[in-house]
Amino acid sequence: MTVLHIRDAADVEAAVRAAIADEQPLEIVGHGSKRPIGHAMATNAVLDVSALNAVTSYEPNELIITVQAGAALDDVLPLIDSRNQQFAFEPMDTAALLDVRSGRGTIGGMIAAGLAGPRRIKAGGVRDHLLGVHAVSGFGDSFKAGGRVVKNVTGYDLCKLLAGSWGTLAVMTEVTLKVMPKAETERTLVLRGLDDVAANRAMTAALGSPYDVSGAAHVPHSTLKAGRGTLAGLAANAATLLRLEGIAASVAHRASALAADLASFGTAELVEGAQSAALWRDIRDVMPFAAGGAFGAWPVWRIVCPPARGGAFGQALARETGGEVIYDWGGGLIWAALPPSVDAHAAPLRRRLAAIGGHATLLRADEGTRRAVDVFHPQAKGVAALSERVRQSFDPKSILNRGRLTRTPIS
Repeated sequence: MTVLHIRDAADVEAAVRAAIADEQPLEIVGHGSKRPIGHAMATNAVLDVSALNAVTSYEPNELIITVQAGAALDDVLPLIDSRNQQFAFEPMDTAALLDVRSGRGTIGGMIAAGLAGPRRIKAGGVRDHLLGVHAVSGFGDSFKAGGRVVKNVTGYDLCKLLAGSWGTLAVMTEVTLKVMPKAETERTLVLRGLDDVAANRAMTAALGSPYDVSGAAHVPHSTLKAGRGTLAGLAANAATLLRLEGIAASVAHRASALAADLASFGTAELVEGAQSAALWRDIRDVMPFAAGGAFGAWPVWRIVCPPARGGAFGQALARETGGEVIYDWGGGLIWAALPPSVDAHAAPLRRRLAAIGGHATLLRADEGTRRAVDVFHPQAKGVAALSERVRQSFDPKSILNRGRLTRTPIS
């Protein structure tokens, strides 16, 4: 396989234009931490952007950072943490789930995948924190979208389209992101022994309360028993987790009031500080389903559905397939590890999803399974046509990551 190592944005332009002339699609790679996600791409040429790894500008007082797309998250996160700041959407680290070397994720991969963590319910997703981008389109032309302040959009906010596009629209070279101050403290209330439906009701009640809950997750007992990391310490019974963050006095008051409001669901245990943060990292990174664990060889689905329907949906799915589930976003995000099968149980999963509205992505599976099933949720005809028009407006010859999103590569 041909690997093209670039030094700057001009090299990216030249590489894409050469690929267009040769009719040779390109796989866009930073450090390759998310290469196991999606379909096999119709290419034998790789565009390696890992050399674009500089922090161009960081202005803590303005809450913005500009960084090249190939920069490693493990380099950027300590920098903003040193100023007590964070990416509020909690970018997921897929290393444990996908069995790749930790610390390989890049800023560009974070945006292209668009995988936000538990605070998504409060802070929004990746695209909500993306202020601007420099990129090279499938025409081989550099373009800029957005800018360095929040209120700078006078037309279409094109940079938002790149979040979650999996590299099929453009090659990002530099991005500007919003950062936020870290909370002074956090506390997690833990309700024990609830079944999935009761836990869903408790999470809904907590999120509908005035106590500004920033995380709401539930891990059934059967999943916890085989878990790894900090969550394994809760294995005595099912655990429903509710996080509160902010000034210490406020968090203490809100935690006490919320525990009282949820007394009908049981007596809440309290977890604080570093242990609380570790629990939510495990939820964010789906540690109970990590490769090498009890469910490490099972396909893993990422399911987004109406939050109020999540508990019943996940419970029925686990019962029908013999799988295990984890709930996040108050029930709106379900991680499902299902026993291996020819299609990773795609048929019953998507049949059930059709009845409630939602979508499912096969985030982890072997290559054979990914060839047998649509990894990304099939779109309705009208939406698919609109998506294709958008893609063609960026990359008419399908040069960039051809075939990653669909089983049948676009010719």
